[in-house]
Amino acid sequence: MQFTAAVVRDRRANFAVVIVRPSVLRSAQEATKAQLAFAPSFRGIPVVLMAQDESGAPTFHGRQDLIGFLRDTNLDYMPWKVYSSR
Repeated sequence: MQFTAAVVRDRRANFAVVIVRPSVLRSAQEATKAQLAFAPSFRGIPVVLMAQDESGAPTFHGRQDLIGFLRDTNLDYMPWKVYSSR
């Protein structure tokens, strides 16, 4: 399975942001299951999930401090790339 994600390495935090379908974030249980499924691809760093609506507005699921960091970040400049799950 391939997916799009960005690994953020900042002096304040290191974490991964994975793009998912909006339906994944509609249930906290499904979102947590997705985080656990993506975790092996990003050993040792937390995973934040991100979905976008039709207008491109993001919604996040993950640690609140990391979500706060993302709200102040221009998502267009994130190091997005396509990964293959392990």
